[in-house]
Amino acid sequence: MTVASGEKPAASGERGIPIARASPLVARRSSLVRHLRRNPLILVGGTVLLALVLAAVFAPLLAPADPLKTGFSTRVKPPAILGYDSAFLLGSDNLGRDILSRLLYGGRISLALAALAVVCSALLGVTLGLVSGYAGGWVDDVVMRVVDVQLSFPVIMLAIAVIAVVGTSPTALVGVLVLAGWVVYARTVRASVLSLKHQEYVQAARALGAGDLRIVVRHVLPNTQAPILVIATVQVATMILLESGLSFLGLGVQPPQPSWGSMLAEGRDYLSNAWWLATVPGIAISLAVLGANLVGDGLRDFLDPNLRGL
Repeated sequence: MTVASGEKPAASGERGIPIARASPLVARRSSLVRHLRRNPLILVGGTVLLALVLAAVFAPLLAPADPLKTGFSTRVKPPAILGYDSAFLLGSDNLGRDILSRLLYGGRISLALAALAVVCSALLGVTLGLVSGYAGGWVDDVVMRVVDVQLSFPVIMLAIAVIAVVGTSPTALVGVLVLAGWVVYARTVRASVLSLKHQEYVQAARALGAGDLRIVVRHVLPNTQAPILVIATVQVATMILLESGLSFLGLGVQPPQPSWGSMLAEGRDYLSNAWWLATVPGIAISLAVLGANLVGDGLRDFLDPNLRGL
C-alpha cells in the first residue's frame, strides 16, 4: 500500500493492525489508578472524610435521640460501646444529652461551616491573586500589603474584633474563617500568575487580539487549578481546626446548638470522671483533619509531575 506524499502512515502492530491511541481522559484515569495503588493512604483519607460527611448529612436518620433533649436521670452515663450498662452508645453529657446524636448534628455544623469557609476564601483569594499577579504595578503592591497586614493579625484577635462588632453568629464565624484563609490562595496564585503571564501561549493569545479577561480566564486560571485544589483540600483541615478552636473558646457556635468545638469545651471539666465527653468529639476532629490532610497530600503528589514518579 502506497502512502501519499506529506502523509504519515498510521501506527500499526507487527501484522499491520492499527494500534488504538488512548484518549487523554483514559490516560489520566490510568495514571490516577496507578497513583492510588502506590499511595493507598489517599483512599484511606478519602474514605474517612466521606464517612464523616455522610454521617453528618444523614444525621436525622442516624441519630438515636434529640441532640438537645436533656434529662437529669441520664447525666454523665458511660458509653455502652465499651460494655457499660448504658442506654447511650457513646455515653451522655453533663446535661443528659446523647453524645452520639450531638456528634452527628455537630458534624453538620462544623463540616458545613468549614466547607463554606473554604469555598468563600478560595473565591476571594484566587480572584485577588489573579488580579494582583496579572496587573502588577500599584495593584500588586496594594494587594500584597493587605496580605501582609492580614498575616500580622492573630486569628483569635481577629475573631474577637469581628464578633465584638457583629456579634456571635454562623455568618460572623464564616467571615472570620474567610479572612484567615484567603491569603494562602492569593499568594500562591499570584506567584503562579507571575510566571504564567510571560509564557509563549499567553503572548500569542495577546498578539491575536485576546483581551486581558479572556487571557486570564481561558489561559492563566486553568494552569493554576492544581495548586488551588491542593490548597483547598488542606484548608478543609485548617478550617475545621479553626472553627473548633473558636467554638471551644466560646467565639463560634453558641449553645445549645452542638458543634465539635463546643462539645470539647463542655467536656473539659469532666476529664477525670467522664473522659468520653471530650474524647469523642476530639476523635471526630482528629479523623476529619487526618482524612483531609491525607487527601491533600495524595492530590499534591499526583498533580505535581516532580513527585508523581516517587
